[in-house]
Amino acid sequence: MAEGISLAEQGAIAKEFLVGLLASMDITADVSVKELDAETVELSVNADPATELGVLVGPRGTTLQALQEVTRTVVQSKSPSRTDRILVDVAQYRERRVAALGRFAQQVAVDVVESGEERALEPMSAADRKAVHDALSENESVVTRSEGEDPRRFVVVSPA
Repeated sequence: MAEGISLAEQGAIAKEFLVGLLASMDITADVSVKELDAETVELSVNADPATELGVLVGPRGTTLQALQEVTRTVVQSKSPSRTDRILVDVAQYRERRVAALGRFAQQVAVDVVESGEERALEPMSAADRKAVHDALSENESVVTRSEGEDPRRFVVVSPA
């Protein structure tokens, strides 16, 4: 846990910010706070199916990533010292994205094994790269590595 304010307090600050942001955007949604472990809090924004939350996610989650960074910055501005890990999710986007990346990674692994040639994937965020590495971590037919420099860092899938 970060010194200064507790994880619960960090979650409350983040929730207050997100609720205010949603209100200013005329978006009716609920914000829930969940402590995932001793150093991570996740804020989930959810609404009824008729409410469009895509504006908060953006293309490939880029707006969601920015929303998470702004939320973290707000919490850091109210903390006398460092903060813990603060995650923001909208309409279970992250869960769906990890599942989709896992399916994609498995198909790439099949292609790599069949062709015998490694394949470089498109540049992606650290979270997306982790999802690919995790999805293929137990596949003994391939190995993965990250190459390049952010923001153009990418995963390479190679035959084992």
